[in-house]
Amino acid sequence: QVQLVESGGGLVQAGGSLRLSCAASGQLFSNFGMGWFRQAPGKEREFVTGITWDGGTTSYRDGVKGRFTISRDNGKNTVYLQMNSLKSEDTAAYYCAQYRNAYSNYVPRDQFEYHYWGQGTQVTVSS
Repeated sequence: QVQLVESGGGLVQAGGSLRLSCAASGQLFSNFGMGWFRQAPGKEREFVTGITWDGGTTSYRDGVKGRFTISRDNGKNTVYLQMNSLKSEDTAAYYCAQYRNAYSNYVPRDQFEYHYWGQGTQVTVSS
């Protein structure tokens, strides 16, 4: 069983920055890619970014490219999301998730390709 715990959310002014962390418990973290999703009130959960098991490939949704950066530290079983130049439309609950399949060399955007999920951390950007 894998547990994912997000932290780092909060209230920030537009143009500000936040760094989210997702700490994973359980074994084999380094064998699985990780992703970040978000869900705003009244909207469907959407893919934000993902990173492969070895950090070799990343992918971002349009609208966050150049502002958000995903990274991972396999020694700490943690994945990060650095968010800069935040906008009001980035306001959402942010969730980290772990791929279903180990050693995948691509970044899936479909939430059904992710098996374990964190409880979410709220990011609110005031304009």
